[in-house]
Amino acid sequence: MATTTESKTESSGYVYSHITKIPGVCGGRPAIDGTRVRVLNIVYLHKQGYTLEQMLEEYPLTLAQVHAALAYYYDHSEEIEGYIKEDEAWDERHERDKAEFLSKRSSSSHR
Repeated sequence: MATTTESKTESSGYVYSHITKIPGVCGGRPAIDGTRVRVLNIVYLHKQGYTLEQMLEEYPLTLAQVHAALAYYYDHSEEIEGYIKEDEAWDERHERDKAEFLSKRSSSSHR
């Protein structure tokens, strides 16, 4: 668990309890301190309609940590939505590359 304010995420002088942004940890993206759970992981569940209790079943977190992640998201929605778009673009590229690889592999094995 982070104990210094340098590792806590700050915005306009406000320190977000339970949220850190540390280069090299979770890609430098906002995460729940002491875990590798990114704020956007909680946001994904929230957007899928998970209740707080269901989120706690998915991740070993406290209710305060989940609330902190959602509060950070609401205060920084553009930042988090940008990360979501980056992840979705990566997923699309990965699926396209995988399909292309499997197609080439399949066609070469049928010769």
